[in-house]
Amino acid sequence: MSEQAMDETTRPRHGSSRWLLSILVLGAFAVLCSLGTWQVSRLYWKEALIDSVETRIHAPPQALPAVAEWPSLKADDIQYRRVAFDAVYDHSKEIHVFIALGSPKGAIGGQGYFVVTPATLADGKVILVNRGFVPLERKDPATRPEGQVTGVQHIVGLMRPPEVASWLSPANDTVKNVWFTRNPAEMAAADGIDPSAVAPFTVDAEAGEAPGGLPQGGETIVSFPNSHLQYAVTWFGLAAALVAVYVAYLLRGHGSRSREPGSKAD
Repeated sequence: MSEQAMDETTRPRHGSSRWLLSILVLGAFAVLCSLGTWQVSRLYWKEALIDSVETRIHAPPQALPAVAEWPSLKADDIQYRRVAFDAVYDHSKEIHVFIALGSPKGAIGGQGYFVVTPATLADGKVILVNRGFVPLERKDPATRPEGQVTGVQHIVGLMRPPEVASWLSPANDTVKNVWFTRNPAEMAAADGIDPSAVAPFTVDAEAGEAPGGLPQGGETIVSFPNSHLQYAVTWFGLAAALVAVYVAYLLRGHGSRSREPGSKAD
């Protein structure tokens, strides 16, 4: 078979391959751009969320939501909402949530527990209140009797929705009273409290003058990792790199054909 015949035989195949490659590149480019666009939208959403939370945590405290509203409360409606109410603590049912407090606002940090204590309202309803942080060696309430305040307390704090355990979260140990996720219904059941009487949210108490300094209030962790801009730049950068590589491939292929024996360039 002559070289001319071979060239005529292979040319359509090369052309089909180029069209298929172009379609694949175009599809990959569209996917990369859509991912970048999605990250930009997430960036705007995250910035709006951060602004909203900053406004909420510094707003004047409001009354607790009415009991009739509890079943319809949504996480976004109550997250970090600042509230104030009067209640009586039941220290006999104290719950301990393990936490590694790396950046404490108070004097004490490290590994320890958030002390979550049932607080009974005048109508008998119960709010689980995160009174604050205690180090590992002060888990036992007997080591901090001064902080076990009695009588009606005026509590100001931030509402938090129920936490959902991830597959990485250790299981709560109800026997040793060591928890890793805060779910009011589960905590109430483990504590012998009627779950129907417990609010479907918890409240993180603000820093106060707890006798003896413990629990150390005001340790709500407000953190919203915001790497969406970095991710968007990455996806758009990959899309641009894909185009650059493909254009270089086309130019190299065109140059190779122009140098072939018998081409017009020769």
